[in-house]
Formats: sequence, C-alpha cells, structure tokens
Amino acid sequence: MSTPDSAAQAPNATEQAATALDAAFHAALARHSGSMSLASPWLAGLDWAMHLALSPGKRLALAQLAWQQGEQFARYATECLMAGPGPARQCVEPPARDRRFADPEWLRFPFNLLHQGFLLNEQWWQQATSEVWGVEKHHADLVAFGTRQWLDMFSPGNLLPANPVVLHRTLQEHGLNLLRGASFAQDDLQRASTHEPAAGTEAFEVGRDLACTPGEVVLQNRLIELIQYRPTTAQVHPEPVLIVPAWIMKYYILDLSPGNSLIRYLLDQGHTVFCISWKNPTEAERDLAMDDYIEQGFEAALQAVQTICPAQKVHAAGYCLGGTLLAIAAAALARDGRDELASMTLFAAQTDFSEPGELGLFIDESQLSLLEAQMAQTGTLSAGQMAGAFQMLRSNDLLWSRLINEYMLGERPAMNDLMAWNADATRMPARMHSQYLRQLFLNNDLAAGRYRVKGHTVSLTSLRLPVFMVGTVTDHVAPWRSVYKLHHLSPAEISFVLTNGGHNAGIVSPPGHAHRHYQCLTRSADGAALSADTWQAQAPQVEGSWWPAWRDWLGAHSGAPVAPPALGAPEHPVLYPAPGHYVMEK
Repeated sequence: MSTPDSAAQAPNATEQAATALDAAFHAALARHSGSMSLASPWLAGLDWAMHLALSPGKRLALAQLAWQQGEQFARYATECLMAGPGPARQCVEPPARDRRFADPEWLRFPFNLLHQGFLLNEQWWQQATSEVWGVEKHHADLVAFGTRQWLDMFSPGNLLPANPVVLHRTLQEHGLNLLRGASFAQDDLQRASTHEPAAGTEAFEVGRDLACTPGEVVLQNRLIELIQYRPTTAQVHPEPVLIVPAWIMKYYILDLSPGNSLIRYLLDQGHTVFCISWKNPTEAERDLAMDDYIEQGFEAALQAVQTICPAQKVHAAGYCLGGTLLAIAAAALARDGRDELASMTLFAAQTDFSEPGELGLFIDESQLSLLEAQMAQTGTLSAGQMAGAFQMLRSNDLLWSRLINEYMLGERPAMNDLMAWNADATRMPARMHSQYLRQLFLNNDLAAGRYRVKGHTVSLTSLRLPVFMVGTVTDHVAPWRSVYKLHHLSPAEISFVLTNGGHNAGIVSPPGHAHRHYQCLTRSADGAALSADTWQAQAPQVEGSWWPAWRDWLGAHSGAPVAPPALGAPEHPVLYPAPGHYVMEK
C-alpha cells in the first residue's frame, strides 16, 4: 500500500528519469554530430524560408537579380568564346580576401566561366540570405554562414577536373603530385585515428625548441604552475610583469622559439616576468568554476609574485580568455578596494560579448544544452570538439586550401613553431566552460554589470588603472571591434593598438618580421570614447611590430631600474625548472 510520501515522490523520480534520458540522448547526438546542434540550423532555415515566402518584394528582387546575372554571364561567355583561348577579363571581381582564383590560369577558357559563374552564384545567395523581413538576426547570420559553407564546398577549385592549377601541375609532374597528396592524406588519416600529433611536430619539442626561455617554477597548485623567468639584464624595472594566458591553449604561445618569444623579448627589455602555466584538465577537474580560475589561478599567482617582489605593484597582461579573466579579476580587486596592479594589458581579449563575431554563431541555447549534456558525461570539452568550430569559421584557409595544396598539388608546408603549438591542444573543464559560454557569450553579464565574483557583482566601470589593449585586423575569435568595446565600459586611460594579422599571428609579432604594421591611439582617463570606425580613421599607422610600442608604454608606467629580485622566496621556493610539468600533459 502506497503512502502519501511515496506518492509525492513518484513524479519527482519520473522527472529525474526523463531528464537523465534526455541528457543521455543529447550527449549521444553530440558525439555523432561533431558537437554541433542539429536543431539550430533547422530552426534558422525554417525562420528564413517562411519569412522569405512572406516577402514577395524580396523574392521579386531576387528574381530580377538572377535575370540580370544570367544576361551578364551570357554576354561574358559570348565574349570569351569570340576572344579565343587566351586570358579573358573578369565579369565579376572576387572579394578582396578571396585568394582561391588569384592564379592567372583561372582567366583561361573554360575555367574562367566556371569560377565567374560560381562567384555570381555566391553574390545571389548573399543577397538571398540577407535583409529578409522578420528573420531573427541570429538565424539570419546562421543561414548566411551555412550557405557560405555549402558554396565553399562546391567551389570549382575543390574539384580536380575543374581546377586549372592542379591540372597543369598534374600534367607537368605526370601525376606525381597526386601520389604525394595521397600519401599525405593517408598519413594524416593514420595520425588522426591513433591521436598522434600532426606531421612535423616532432621537430619542435617543448622545453628544447619551444618554451625554452630559462626560468623556474615557484608555485604549483591544483590549477596552475607559476614560472619566474631568469633575468637577462643587469637591472630591471621594479614592477614585475605577470602574464595570464588562456587555458584554451598552452601558455607557450607567448614563448615559442627564441626569436618568436614575447616573454624573452620582455626579459631583454629589462622586465621581471612571471607566467601562469595552466593544468590541462581531466575528468577529475570537471567541477572547476570560473571563480576557481580567479582564486587558484590569477589571485594565487598575484600573491606569489608580490611575495617574491615585495612592495611592488604588478603589470598584469592577459591573452584571449586569459585577458577576459584578468579584466574580471581586476574589476573584483577594484570592487574590494585593492590596488595591487600597476596596469592591465589585454591581448585579443573581449570584455563585451554583444558582438563576438562569427564565433557567436555557435552560441545559443540549443548549442549550449547539447555541449552541457556531452560534458556532463565526459567532464571536459575536448580540443577536437573546439577545433571543428574554428575550422568552419575559416574553412577556406583551414580546410579547402589544405585539400588543394596538400592533397592535390602535393605541397605540404614546412612545420613552424606556431603550427606546432597549435597542434598541442588542451581541454576545458565542464563547469567552467558552461559558465563562460552562458554568462559571458550568451548573457553578456560582464558588460551588463551582472557578473559575480565570490557572490558579489563586479563592474568594469570601476577600472581606473592604465590599460593597454591589442586587437588584430583579421581575428575570427575576438574581433577587434568587440575588443575595442572596453572604451565604452571603463573610464580608464586606454592605449589601443590595432595590428595586422589574426588572433595568434597578430600577437606573435616580433620586431624584424616583414609586412608588419599597426595603428595606435590613446584615450585619456575619463575621455570621450570614439566609435571603432572613427578610431580606425584617426589612429596613425606605424610600420613594424607593435612590441616596441608596448615596451615603451610599460616603461612609461614603471619605476627606474633596480637589481633583479631573487628567484623564488622562502614562502615560494624554486620547485623545478621551466617549463614545468603541466605544459607536458596531453
């Protein structure tokens, strides 16, 4: 006979079973869909299709455009047939950044017709997926992105019989290029199946070729190792530099080979440098939260740095996700009336996520619930799951160009230090990653003043310390206009640099490399914030690397040089040499 208590508990048990079943089903979906939501693109496509069906004016305009393009292409084809086999003009120019059809071979018949027809088709679909009345913006962006992915897949350059450059090479080498490409493909498939690193990475060993700047680990806890680097100058500025890299990547992006090491550069400019090396989390760290990354990460490192360099404020610098964490931690310090920081530097780091760029295409409730279900089973988000999204954002550069260059032309690029670092992937703990995506990307709590550290809200308006920021022109992860938004959130003095390059190559920009340039302009404390476009129009352009500009800025906010501090302290003794143990974890 059932009791009232058991009857009351029955629905709860049923609900728990239903929730567990849904979570297991969504986790299975994630495993078979590359961790990408299947519902989001369908909902977006339905939203677009229904509203396009309800927009007769738009459909009429698209029909007229198709007719005009058909006439344009017919005239161009007739002109090409009458002109003979020589190079022809283009009836439509490709976008400035589109290098797929740059080779002169594409101007010869019939390949000119193939690629010009493809570009006209791209133009039509761009119009078809934009400015449709009533379509929700996220859905419109997702449909436009998905359409580009499908079009890129069927580009004539990706098909051997339709690619004149590949055909010419094949005839020239009697097919040896295809044999080389097949061997490259076989090697890549084998390495992927056995989870081996990319070919050529064996020439770049961490501690020998990469992350080889001399230093000592002076702190280890559950989450970080703190590296103090050996000085290279007789005197140093008294304020140490603490670097907070992102834990979505290994820290040595800032300490690649000696000629590409920002850390070594800082040492040679007379700075005492500390850097956090994050633990590569496993299932055991699944419950680490954002507060843990602040307390056991940044704050633990800051306390150790101030113990080793007593009575000195600290220049803190954060990269990507590490920069976002640094901004949050700095706002918490300001909230609590603490002034340990002399300055803050942010490299390609967002604080306002209202316009996060194309990465925002993968951030919605459907996508996050799928990831959370999968992470609930695995405890972490793997590097492979993240790599898929980044490849889609730059499919022409990371996927299709590789298909052509390596597997068709038989040209495998030589491995370099940045590529080897990129292959050394990390994971993300489930709880932290869910908080990061929901509170920052989805809800934009930090910019809105809703983000909580240790139970209390923090506000970027409380940041008054000098700030140096770097954005990169072609950044797909942290678009520079999004990075720039801190100007509208904080009254601090902000020196903003916009450099050419992308999220990684724009930051790893040592002096002496060709084709480097940047813009720089300082907004005074409490000064008016220019719009991003106005800033870009007014900021003077400088040739060369931005690293010396940061060096000069740090020097202007530092004291006169003194003798270097000792390595470690009684409370933080030297434990073992850099690069430490955590960076070696796979």
